[in-house]
Amino acid sequence: MISRLRGQLLTRSPEGLVEVETAGGVVYEVEVPLSVLQRMPAPGAAVELRTLQVVREESIGLYGFLDDSERDLFRMLTTVKGVGTKLALQALSSYSAHRLARTLAEKDVQALAQVSGIGRKTAERMVLELWDKVSDLAVSTPAGAGPDTARAQEAVAALVALGYSFTDADETVRRVLEDGGAESSEELIRMALQRR
Repeated sequence: MISRLRGQLLTRSPEGLVEVETAGGVVYEVEVPLSVLQRMPAPGAAVELRTLQVVREESIGLYGFLDDSERDLFRMLTTVKGVGTKLALQALSSYSAHRLARTLAEKDVQALAQVSGIGRKTAERMVLELWDKVSDLAVSTPAGAGPDTARAQEAVAALVALGYSFTDADETVRRVLEDGGAESSEELIRMALQRR
């Protein structure tokens, strides 16, 4: 099983197909979601991908991601009946991993059904099977998030650990932030608990 790939990025196509040459001279063709492709360096630069190798009777596919949470979410998506690797790539091309995890945790079937190839029934099945499994990914801080976002994510995670549903915790923390005044994540948690 190939779980990581480090080397020089040779090519990147607009469809999400990249080629990476390792130090040993082996070139791997890797499919990546468009949300990952947008964050990859220009050809010629060094790159490290977290990969998932999918072996089927008729083919072997290698899928690449820039961080573990993207790969974990992709793996979870492919466990849902009717969602294969193509549909999982499409979902992660339409939404960042963090946003997609939030969509699942919030049971937003309508947002999922916006993804090309995902109908309402498939979206409902995805929510039913994954909403409780993605809460860690939904509250994790996305790359490039500011201190307010990190503080909010930490507060939501704490409230979820205390037994709140993700949706209630997220909504309460957002309301507290809109009113202002929380200087630390501890204060944000305290203020959110006072509102419940």
